[in-house]
Parts: sequence; structure tokens; C-alpha cells
Amino acid sequence: MAGPLEMRLATFADVPEIVRMLADDDLGKTREDYRLPLPGCYEEAFDLIQKDPNVELVVAVQAGQVVGTLQLIYIPSLSYQGGLRAQVESVRVEAGLRSQGIGTKMMNWAMERSRLRGARLLQLTTDQSRKAAHRFYERLGFKASHLGMKIKLKQ
Repeated sequence: MAGPLEMRLATFADVPEIVRMLADDDLGKTREDYRLPLPGCYEEAFDLIQKDPNVELVVAVQAGQVVGTLQLIYIPSLSYQGGLRAQVESVRVEAGLRSQGIGTKMMNWAMERSRLRGARLLQLTTDQSRKAAHRFYERLGFKASHLGMKIKLKQ
């Protein structure tokens, strides 16, 4: 698939493709529920995202097809002298289109978008098992500077 890459805010019509990409790996298939029609939890989540001015669900489109997705969350903070920080989450590129520069273009767009919003830094977490993702983010200039921890609150 060739052509320019367009980054835009996701619409509800994009949600099935986004969920399909989120579910299309070893980790995602254990935490997502991709089936059509999608379970109502995804519509509820999309509605919350749409209503929050500090959250942007984004898709990358090439030749009219959704080929990637990411979510940006802007977090007001007192640290960094009251600096806004951006968090990027759920970065995915269509499996058959990886290693073609789409992810790099998406992340460069996310960095510029975050700068334009006034963020002082862009942060992310990535599962320890995703070694290729670690190398990808390091090539973009990200540093493994912190130890992330999580706890599941709801089963």
C-alpha cells in the first residue's frame, strides 16, 4: 500500500479497525474482545474519549485505509514547573505493513502534535516482552528512564 500518510482524529466508524489492530498480537488477543458487532464497552470508551479535551484517539490512513492508531493523553502536572506532559498509548501499525516507516511517521506526528499542545515531554510505556518495540522507540530518541508498574483494579 503506497501513498501519503494522513493522521486524523478517529471517528466511531474507525473503532472496529482500531480494536482489530489492538487485538492482533500475543498481548492484545488476551485483553481485547474483537468480534462484530463489537461489544458495547468499546462504544462507551469511545464516547468518553470524545468528550475529554485532553484525550485524542488518532488513526493513520493511507490510500483510504486505516493502517495505524495511537492515543494521546495530555496530563497537567505540577512537576516540570507546571509543565504539561503527553502520554502516548496503544500504538499499533497494521501487521502486514510494519517496517515500512508508518510507525515512525506516526510517532513523529505525535511528538509534533504534543509540542503544539505545549507539552514539555512525551512519555510512554511498553510491555517488557515487546523487544522490537523497545528498539523502535529507542531509534526515535526515547530513553528507558523509569520503571513502570501497574496493578489491575477490575477483573
